[in-house]
Amino acid sequence: MTELLRRGIWSIVILLGVTALAFGIAFVIPSDPARTVAGPKADPETLASVRRELGLDEPVPVQYVRYLRRLLAGDFGRSYVTRQDVLEAILERLPATAYLAMASLIAAALFGIGLGALTAPRHGSPLDVLVLVGALVALSVPVFWVGMMLLYVFAFRLGWFPLGGYGARNVVLPAAALALGQAAYYARLLHANLRAVLAEDYIRTARAKGMAEWQVYGKHALRNALIPLTTVLGLDFAALMSGVVLTETVFNWPGLGRLAVDAVFNQDIPLIMGTVLFSALLVVGANVVVDFLYILIDPRIRYRD
Repeated sequence: MTELLRRGIWSIVILLGVTALAFGIAFVIPSDPARTVAGPKADPETLASVRRELGLDEPVPVQYVRYLRRLLAGDFGRSYVTRQDVLEAILERLPATAYLAMASLIAAALFGIGLGALTAPRHGSPLDVLVLVGALVALSVPVFWVGMMLLYVFAFRLGWFPLGGYGARNVVLPAAALALGQAAYYARLLHANLRAVLAEDYIRTARAKGMAEWQVYGKHALRNALIPLTTVLGLDFAALMSGVVLTETVFNWPGLGRLAVDAVFNQDIPLIMGTVLFSALLVVGANVVVDFLYILIDPRIRYRD
């Protein structure tokens, strides 16, 4: 209980730090939110009236405290451009981002874990070398370049998939672009973990007792090797749920990444703050979920009271 309480307190501190940093950066940007609201041709009197209405004429620390009070009440503010509630705008884009995140992460996990589990017992074999070289190439190629190549070949030239948008067929190419590098990383990480676990004494003991090889490999080695990978999967899911800016832009995917890009280009400070804070909440929440997954994967892991 003490450990969980400590983690909860640190989570709050981290979120406060994120809000303070994002709020400070938003006001360092050389832009005038009042002009964004009133328009580029607004006269000085109108701009002054808008600043008073938005509270922009007050000191930045006062504005920050007022922003925190609104957050505690569940109010993320309103967009300067569309006047839409920020939380409502985020929740509208969340399903599209969640769809893309789940599709890419499931594909990456299946291929990555499968390749890692397949090559670990065959260390140094032609298959292992081939997977290693392929993984290095996949990790070296930028995701946005992979996305553009997939669009050119499979959407523009062959016409198998749409060029962009949202839907079941539309998700294939962006999910593949994201999953390629992730699967390569998961495969190499699991390969290294499995090699280390297979050299442990308890694995040799299990084999000496006559346990079947598939039981030794699947029940003992693979289960323990998956523990470090769980952390990476959890954090990657949080990052994907925060919105993959370049991928969503390349594929015109209506998710949180596109929303954040539009907010930055429009100098929409409430929307920028909302997307940053929501991303931080996802990362903090992912860390908590990973802690519990550790216990499910390996019951020997317990947090002391």
